[in-house]
Amino acid sequence: MPTPAADHVTALLASYQDFPETGILFRDLNPVFADAVAFRALIDELAGRFAGQFDAVAGIEARGFLLAAAVGYAAGASVLAVRKGGKLPGSVLSENYDLEYGSACLELEIGQLPEGSRVLVLDDVLATGGTIAATSRLVRRAGYRLTGVGVVLELTELLGRDRLGTTPLHTIVAL
Repeated sequence: MPTPAADHVTALLASYQDFPETGILFRDLNPVFADAVAFRALIDELAGRFAGQFDAVAGIEARGFLLAAAVGYAAGASVLAVRKGGKLPGSVLSENYDLEYGSACLELEIGQLPEGSRVLVLDDVLATGGTIAATSRLVRRAGYRLTGVGVVLELTELLGRDRLGTTPLHTIVAL
């Protein structure tokens, strides 16, 4: 049964063939984020689905920051920034991972939360699962408990869900 958030995503999602390279169909959620009613529906659904299950929200650079900040605010929870390599000061943990069209590194500052804190990971799209799997490893290596993953859009043909193991996953729209 589609939710109000799913209805907004379906209506506003834009697609671009051959971006960022030939053969890739890029799904653009920016029109969804730009619509205040749609954005509120996303945040309400993600915060509601995981209510009471997290102490902090980890947002993955870059659009995951938007979701994490809003859900953290709505829930009165801390927000962690998972950044691309080389963007964070101080002591960090790093994880290399593969993308659907390349490879990259993510980092998380250590010591931001008490050990054992419950962390919800949020991102815009689940494709091959590399980014979210790397973030999940960072969260665990930092001494936190990963309690779930929420995404706006899941590209099911890329099988990213398979890389998350038994971690609870909530997807607003699956294509």
